[in-house]
Amino acid sequence: MQDDRTDVELIEAAKNGDQRAFDILILRYQSRISKVIARFVKDRSEVLDVAQETFIKAYKALDKFRGDSSFYTWLYRIAVNTSKNYLISKGHRLPDIDLGSENMEKFLVRHAARENETPEKLLMRDEVKQTVFNTIEHLPADLRKTIILRELEGLSYEYIAQIMGCPVGTVRSRIFRARNAIDRNVQPFLQQ
Repeated sequence: MQDDRTDVELIEAAKNGDQRAFDILILRYQSRISKVIARFVKDRSEVLDVAQETFIKAYKALDKFRGDSSFYTWLYRIAVNTSKNYLISKGHRLPDIDLGSENMEKFLVRHAARENETPEKLLMRDEVKQTVFNTIEHLPADLRKTIILRELEGLSYEYIAQIMGCPVGTVRSRIFRARNAIDRNVQPFLQQ
């Protein structure tokens, strides 16, 4: 279902009763939203259920979307809240944003070269990985969430600012502070 209309045009059409327009928005964002939900909900079938609930909530609240942020940012907030509510309803503990091992690998690429993987280098990479994980885990919540949204989700500073409800300058400062904390803890391994 290819459509060249912008999100704003599709949202207006959906507000005017064009169900197909909202279906196109679902197709555009279902993969990204499912990835967001999967950080909270581990079972794949449950992720799909929570994603469906997210889009239903978004559709019902579409009249409340004012365009102050991008549609994805608005949808992202709904997905996170729906995921948390789902976990609470199942009696699960709410995680801070979870770092999966596959995401940790992406984050570490810039810190650990992989050529000539000797046992020593493999051990060092594992130690670096654990150090980065521990550093991020112990960052203040605002720094931790900001660095994860930037480095793992790949969101722009502007999106992060919208999601976290703060100025872009604050986002830049938090990312800088988080990276410095990580670099300080990883530096001893890189000097070996």
